[in-house]
Amino acid sequence: MRGVPTVSTCPFCDYLGEPCRHQGSEWIAGNAHAAAFLDGYPVSEGHSLIVPRRHIRSIFELGGEEQASVWNLVAEVRDRLKQRFEIQPDGFNVGPNDGTEAGQTVAHAHVHVIPRYRGDVPD
Repeated sequence: MRGVPTVSTCPFCDYLGEPCRHQGSEWIAGNAHAAAFLDGYPVSEGHSLIVPRRHIRSIFELGGEEQASVWNLVAEVRDRLKQRFEIQPDGFNVGPNDGTEAGQTVAHAHVHVIPRYRGDVPD
């Protein structure tokens, strides 16, 4: 519609511009090509997202340097989470949901780092 201002439809792009605008989230770390922050809808305490700074839908669209930056940040976030909590995670789920049918709910590539604790799910 003419005259109606456009609004960003990507919460990650909005957040990368101004961390304080992403309700319920906390900035953890960043590098030249990616940023990490706590997920606004965590599966467990410490559930974090690593998000490329460039807006793309699939993690597989990243160039080599961007991919390296994302995965380096995944490792850094995992290490920080292991030191952050009084109760140490027993393991981690790490990975992207690539595509709507795979559970991707935000159309901006990202990698989940989810701390897991012994007995937190039945199986």
